[in-house]
Amino acid sequence: MHEWMIDNGFTPHLVVDATREGVRVPEGHVKDGKIVLNVSPTATRALVLGNDHVTFEARFGGVPRELFIPVGAVLGIYARETGQGMIFGEDGTPSPPQDDGSAPPPAGGDRRAKLKIVK
Repeated sequence: MHEWMIDNGFTPHLVVDATREGVRVPEGHVKDGKIVLNVSPTATRALVLGNDHVTFEARFGGVPRELFIPVGAVLGIYARETGQGMIFGEDGTPSPPQDDGSAPPPAGGDRRAKLKIVK
């Protein structure tokens, strides 16, 4: 997901549960137990997206910091420009998509085509 966002010119952001054990992030930027981190190549240095954790260096208020985020603390990743991304469940797996009302109606019912005259 991160690579796809970068390849398409989007800015990836991670949403992290900063209250989880092992999370090392700047506490002054945590709000309501969460922190949103820009993980684009221009905002990070030495970014490692591992199977067990995410690590990178970033500047906060001009001060360089080393961040460590266990994968279980990652709540989601999204593109800043579109807001589209993926939210993860408690166990780190993607949550099922939410019904936004745009899904096609279930099979069955009236299948006749409906046309409207436009003048």
